[in-house]
Amino acid sequence: MSTPATASRRRHRAGAFDIRNIIGGLLTVYGVILTLMGLFGDAETEKTGGTNANLWAGLGMLVVGIAFVVWALVRPTYVPDAGAEESAREE
Repeated sequence: MSTPATASRRRHRAGAFDIRNIIGGLLTVYGVILTLMGLFGDAETEKTGGTNANLWAGLGMLVVGIAFVVWALVRPTYVPDAGAEESAREE
């Protein structure tokens, strides 16, 4: 039988359900698409005042998306095990 002290220590990483992974993944995918469009698509610089908006927005999204994923890997979110909560309630 586990004590409340050992039951509270049982936890695991949130993993794929960590919101930082979801946001980072989406920003990275959109950043890749925009960067490729900026490199290989029509730049349309006359509409944006001489800058390639797709390229710069894509690079910015890539940086932020990768930062979110690295942040989630370096500082993971831990959640308690469902079994640990149930055993703590039973006692």
